[in-house]
Amino acid sequence: MSASTADVLRWGRERARTGPWRGDRQVAYLAPLPNSPLPSSEFVKRCLAILADRGFARVVTGALLPAEQSGFLAAGFAVEQRLHLLGLDLRPPLPPVPDGLVLRRASRSRRADILSVDKAAFSTFWQFDARTLLDAMSATPHTRGRTAINGEGRVIGYAICGLAARHGFVQRLAVDPTSRRSGTGRRLLLDGLHWLRRRGARRALVNTQVGNDVALALYLAAGFREEPSGLSVLSAGLR
Repeated sequence: MSASTADVLRWGRERARTGPWRGDRQVAYLAPLPNSPLPSSEFVKRCLAILADRGFARVVTGALLPAEQSGFLAAGFAVEQRLHLLGLDLRPPLPPVPDGLVLRRASRSRRADILSVDKAAFSTFWQFDARTLLDAMSATPHTRGRTAINGEGRVIGYAICGLAARHGFVQRLAVDPTSRRSGTGRRLLLDGLHWLRRRGARRALVNTQVGNDVALALYLAAGFREEPSGLSVLSAGLR
């Protein structure tokens, strides 16, 4: 078992990325890397031993498909959160991007404002910190980050969309709670979907927590449909 400076744990051909969950030094995340074999229970147990030695008290996974969960469940993980997984065929014409607030690139100078919106929009478990925001911005070969700016020049929403080959992903969408039901979320979402379509994506995926009915309604109204299998975030204690 080995670890790299990029916090990737390796055992044979199995690989997983790890680090503090949302900046919490007591909680680690463990996420299988793309193009790596499905994690075995033995690999997961070895990862847990390393993370316990590093002083973590708890481990959570990324959002996993059912096929990706078996090794974690066999190693003692349990379901922490369930998520809807939704897909959209991008080949038919999309609804136009509605008029609304000015959209600007999610530049580095706006990172603090973006994180402020994220903190207001999500519960503590799901909030981004600077590291996870950067992870989302670099998770795919091509990324588009956009912010919604109100008349006072304040960031009140943002979206991150990613493209890998012909697969599109809505990786994050957040609107300040004081500005919800203003059409800002729909504007950000459709702006990102049109960008994915122009770049050649044929399908887009998005996930949202079970119970987040506002987000679910937004995606369904834009044409997304629920996939047969949802996602789950799993967790395990180390002490």
